[in-house]
Amino acid sequence: MPARLKAIAEELYAARDTLVPVPPITARHDNLTVDDAYAIQTVGGDMRLARGERIVGYKVGLTSESVQQQLGVNEPDFGLLFASMEVAPNQILDTSQLISPKAEGEIGFVFNRDIEHADITLTELKSAIDYFFPVIEIVDSAIANWKITLIDTVADNASSALYMPGNSWFDPRGIDFASLEVNIRSGDDEVSGCGSACLGNPLYSTLWLVRKMVSLGRPIRRGQVVLSGALAPMVTLQSGMSVEFEFKGLETLVLNTA
Repeated sequence: MPARLKAIAEELYAARDTLVPVPPITARHDNLTVDDAYAIQTVGGDMRLARGERIVGYKVGLTSESVQQQLGVNEPDFGLLFASMEVAPNQILDTSQLISPKAEGEIGFVFNRDIEHADITLTELKSAIDYFFPVIEIVDSAIANWKITLIDTVADNASSALYMPGNSWFDPRGIDFASLEVNIRSGDDEVSGCGSACLGNPLYSTLWLVRKMVSLGRPIRRGQVVLSGALAPMVTLQSGMSVEFEFKGLETLVLNTA
């Protein structure tokens, strides 16, 4: 591991611990590649594992075509999910413990078997899903003012922070995931979206992830969680908010902040 990449990982780790963001790393380090960014992410993950945390799954990011075009990429990215990142549905989110949080409505999947084939088909993926659930992902950035490039966000664990799963589990059989809708309301503000905004279908983004993880020698394991990507635009979070995520036909989740 080059000393430069290790130093960047330590800087991002410290930024999240101290809640003091740092300038974009790409503005201060020339010639970083996406592979370098994932190497930085891995070092940051190893630091969390060393302090006793546990990986429970992965999140997919950059599933919106418009965001991919903005960052000049043609595939999503991924980050690590740790057990410490799960928030109970009735838990009030303390925004003072985050830097600049935003929230997204997503679909989460849990698997009934290990996925070890890099050429897994969509049909096989469907049969490997144990259940799915609506989820609020809370993203945050150690990069000041969210001035991120692809390399910045990948290095910063795909801007992951927390996630709040719903209370209910759902059988995936017969579900048209591309048509699933979410309405997000906070006061008089409302945004909406559907599964087709997530690479055309949350199953497609999940298929990309499971194939990617096999290729990296880190296959998805039975019982692990995959957050498949946002169905609608992000909502900026502030203290004292109540944000309602209505997943039509499934469940309504409410995120309260302090």
